[in-house]
Amino acid sequence: MSVLDPIRPGRTSCVCAVLLALIAAGPAKAQTPEPTPVRFSLDGRIEGPSALFLLPLDRGYYKNESLNVTIDDAANGFEPITRVASGTYDMALADINAVIRFRDQNPTAPVRVIFMVYNRPPFAIVGRKSRGISDPKSLEGKRLGAPPLTSTVQQWPVFAKLNDVGPAKVTLEPIALPVRIPMLAAGQLDAALGYSFRLYVDLKDRGVPVGDIIQMEMPDYKMKLYGAAIIVNSKFATEQPDAVRKFLRATVRGFRETIRNPSTAIEPVLRRDDQAKKDVEIERLRMAIRENVITPEVKANGFGAIDPARLEESLNQMALAYTFKLRPKPDAVFDASFLAPAAERRAN
Repeated sequence: MSVLDPIRPGRTSCVCAVLLALIAAGPAKAQTPEPTPVRFSLDGRIEGPSALFLLPLDRGYYKNESLNVTIDDAANGFEPITRVASGTYDMALADINAVIRFRDQNPTAPVRVIFMVYNRPPFAIVGRKSRGISDPKSLEGKRLGAPPLTSTVQQWPVFAKLNDVGPAKVTLEPIALPVRIPMLAAGQLDAALGYSFRLYVDLKDRGVPVGDIIQMEMPDYKMKLYGAAIIVNSKFATEQPDAVRKFLRATVRGFRETIRNPSTAIEPVLRRDDQAKKDVEIERLRMAIRENVITPEVKANGFGAIDPARLEESLNQMALAYTFKLRPKPDAVFDASFLAPAAERRAN
């Protein structure tokens, strides 16, 4: 039949039905892609500073970036590294110095450091003035609680060398994390090694008078090291680079909100731990923000970045107490390729 031939009976109803169906369906809609799953590990228990990541999760900032993020706590500070290296987790928060050592011992480990969180590390020695603790040299002849598998204990030899403390003159007691504060409060230890926002806040909450607490934050005593950073599995970063960038973008948004209003940002932490004390965790979060997250370097360069010269100096300090198999260059330690432009990472 030519195009000039009349439409045969019965054909009109069929054509109209098709046209009506197309009109009713409206414009064709593109299929919404499935959110990219991202498994993220914290560097320890859920506590005040965890709000930096839990707030963007609970407020849907990751979801808005088409990411399906799950966040888990960790047994210790080294577990996030092995989780990411094995591929069971895609990203994590981990001490950059521990990552540097891990990669030196495992050169093919698929782990990259991509975003600095604790620009100023929370490594600290917290003690009791009533036990004779006043400065680094006063640690000689004293007993320090040193829980194994903690990044602060790993930095102790560096701190000792930088401050002319004789390591052999200090007794390091290998203790479990849960008994560190009780032993320190009871006078069974003179001081302890750990993160400042954990030791100081918990010791005060235990009833030890503030006037009796001495806190030596290692960065105040010549230490130039960086602290915890976001790490990523190399395979995941290669296959899902956009997901990595989206995760960092949503995290920066969460950082700003958390810093703007810590008393509200702490709610995601409290929802996950009904034993947590709101005032204690808010103080812990505020302390981490003030001492470790917002620094002059961050104010100048934005969230996430590092200063290569400082990183080089930190490698020099690490070498005081650790023998590298192959000492890395700063650009081999930190991969800045996933960072957004500085203007998008401003701290204020």
